[in-house]
Amino acid sequence: MADPSSYRPKPGQIPDSPGVYRFRDEHGRVIYVGKAKSLRQRLSSYFQDLAGLHPRTRTMVTTAASVEWTVVTTEVEALQLEYSWIKEYDPRFNVKYRDDKSYPSLAVTLNEEFPRVQVMRGPKRKGVRYFGPYAHAWAIRETVDLLLRVFPVRTCSAGVFKRSAQIGRPCLLGYIGKCSAPCVGRVTPEEHRELADQFCDFMAGSTGAYLRRLEKQMQDASDELEFEKAARLRDDIEALRRAMEKNAVVLTDATDADLIAVAEDELEAAVQIFHVRGGRVRGQRGWVTDKVEAVDTAGLVEHALQQLYGEETGEGVPREVLVPAVPDPADPVVEWLTARRGSNVSLRIPQRGDKKDLMATVQRNAQQALALHKTKRASDLTTRSRALEEIAEALDLDSAPLRIECFDVSHLQGDDVVASMVVFEDGLARKSEYRRFQIKSFAGQDDVRAMHEVVGRRFRRYLQEKQRTGEWDEETGGEPVVGTVSPTGPDAAGPSPAPVDPGAVAAPVPSSGPVGPDADPAAGPVDPETGRPRRFAYPPQLVVVDGGRPQVAAARRALDELGIDDVAVCGLAKRLEEVWLPGDEDPVVLPRTSEGLYLLQRIRDEAHRFAIAYQRKKRSKSMRSGPLETVPGLGETRRQALLKHFGSVKRLRAATIDQICEVPGIGRKTAETVVVALAGAAPAGPAVNTATGEIMEDEAAAAASSSERGQHG
Repeated sequence: MADPSSYRPKPGQIPDSPGVYRFRDEHGRVIYVGKAKSLRQRLSSYFQDLAGLHPRTRTMVTTAASVEWTVVTTEVEALQLEYSWIKEYDPRFNVKYRDDKSYPSLAVTLNEEFPRVQVMRGPKRKGVRYFGPYAHAWAIRETVDLLLRVFPVRTCSAGVFKRSAQIGRPCLLGYIGKCSAPCVGRVTPEEHRELADQFCDFMAGSTGAYLRRLEKQMQDASDELEFEKAARLRDDIEALRRAMEKNAVVLTDATDADLIAVAEDELEAAVQIFHVRGGRVRGQRGWVTDKVEAVDTAGLVEHALQQLYGEETGEGVPREVLVPAVPDPADPVVEWLTARRGSNVSLRIPQRGDKKDLMATVQRNAQQALALHKTKRASDLTTRSRALEEIAEALDLDSAPLRIECFDVSHLQGDDVVASMVVFEDGLARKSEYRRFQIKSFAGQDDVRAMHEVVGRRFRRYLQEKQRTGEWDEETGGEPVVGTVSPTGPDAAGPSPAPVDPGAVAAPVPSSGPVGPDADPAAGPVDPETGRPRRFAYPPQLVVVDGGRPQVAAARRALDELGIDDVAVCGLAKRLEEVWLPGDEDPVVLPRTSEGLYLLQRIRDEAHRFAIAYQRKKRSKSMRSGPLETVPGLGETRRQALLKHFGSVKRLRAATIDQICEVPGIGRKTAETVVVALAGAAPAGPAVNTATGEIMEDEAAAAASSSERGQHG
């Protein structure tokens, strides 16, 4: 860190005149460029007491090792030179707006003998006229496709153009009337350039006069009984109007203006620009930047103006620029814009009317762009690393938990008890590692016992994998419990038996071979054939359970029973978002703004979502089962048709064969089978609404009125 006093200019060296200055670091690289009306006053402000400087300014002056300046005549020259140096040196401490994407523009290459219409990205070229930018390239192509009917300008590449000229045949567009085919001499260079100029005039906003001219030509052709020509002109007018409708009218007075809005916080700023030409929004773009220098809204606007119009001339600079704050002083900026346009430019803040309303729209877009940028940034590596470090510090872990597993239990009043396990690695969901369980060792509502069972089953599978690969010695490490069951029923995970823990609903692991010292060297946590981790092969550094102290104690007890002491356990209680640790009387309370708490909440909510989804799926399957399920030859579609026609199984049971045959798709033989099946099935008891105790008329009504009242741990 350099001492600013070591390179501070001597008194009297700095001139009291307009100019531009550059700070360089110890390697001679330019790290900051600025302009000033008075170089002496501005540079002196950098060499005051460091404690009085803005933190960003203090960082800049302590990074720099020298300062130099260039005197200019006017503030306008200073503005232009500052922009040129920022573009040339790309200093790290200057605010630099960078497009969050490369916006395409509609370009007409007027510098060629036969101008071409095309989509262009990147820096602007001399002799090319641009329109836009547009949000999507397809929007440009749709507009061009409509306009080519009226202005058949060349759109082909140089290679296609040269090839068509050599063979004497135009391309497909020339045959269908969407190109005037200058490659084969159908039009002269002068006639083609006139078409290109008309295309540019229409895109620039001169639409009304051209449409009126076409309408007069259409009327004249109709009066002269040239109906085919009149019909063609009518279709041309319709195509132009459809092209115009793609840009919404926002200002009724045919205003040409750019509207600039800024949304900012302490660290970042987002800028949105709407390009309005002829009262219509012709383009939109936006930037997001880090506020690496101490700058206010007016300063951000000034930087945006430099970025927008530093390379523009003529009509590229609009007559009017509407901003949320005017740079101070404003006169040099206005003079600079006027010089670039070649005519007067107005720079002001809209105060009332349509322009103020449109500025509010642009401001909302800027705020949304900043929020979206922050959302994307919240998922980046830096934020995730900070969250993991906060969790490690709060739970007193030796290192950041790179793999976290979370468990949740869900049921409906003690029925269909299931559990979920979700996995997050490096702060991101690893959905291929998610698992779900059915609780089969007991019946009823006992979240603590269910949590103990699920955690125990998951880690028995982990120990089984270690034993199979030779990493676990039964004599010293414990006895993993291994059971063999055949996956059956709708929740089976595979077609053949596999060594799994009883009741686990998970894909079966490969058949186990020798274990211990005789294990296959190829066997390991990664399947050599697929390159993917084996089921339950990797242990987490942290187990999170959805619940408080009882659930945490149950999970810890399950790990202790298996001899696993290198996996941390915590619980996240919903009521106050408290973090509970095993054996602690009081919870750990993380700040509400903590990235670590936010990550734990996301993991807990994901486990809850996954468990609820599985529980609802099981419940819906059980609700759909009934006497019709056993009717041979009756599929799902015809079952639904029968229930929809009669309203319930009770009414279907009371129907005759002829009444059943009235249902589309049900023949007499099938109807007889249904009657026999329902006659042999015992009638169901009355359905009861569990919320009110009301006895329902039939099963279908009860099913329709029952609510999803899930309880989960």
